[in-house]
Amino acid sequence: MNRIMAIDYGDKRTGVALSDLTGTLAGQSQTLDVQGKSLIAAIVKLAEDNQVETIVVGLPRNMDGSHGFRAEATKEFTDKLCARGLNIVLRDERLTTVSAHNILNKQNKRGEKRKAVVDAIAASLILQDYLDFLNNSITPM
Repeated sequence: MNRIMAIDYGDKRTGVALSDLTGTLAGQSQTLDVQGKSLIAAIVKLAEDNQVETIVVGLPRNMDGSHGFRAEATKEFTDKLCARGLNIVLRDERLTTVSAHNILNKQNKRGEKRKAVVDAIAASLILQDYLDFLNNSITPM
């Protein structure tokens, strides 16, 4: 099985997480501090290097489910990834950043340490949510 990657897209930092080889658990994660064409190139390279089959991109929705400015920016970003031949799935990411901050609060991470990892944790949460959805959707024979 090929890996699945998740992305928490942001203006300044973008969180990226990779699944394990079984497609069951969110594994390694990192934060990319690049924008524009450099970000697209970095993601394409990560996908190729890790034999990523699908990229799940968190779609930021308003609490009422509507799409705002961030959702539109994310769709423009995913269009650029699709143009590079990548298989993209959009996934509702409401409250993942809040959950990531809660995790960091429990670990007593503050300041620059928090900024450096919050997007990576949010990407891991998006990925694990998607993997759980996939694994619960498969019915045994």
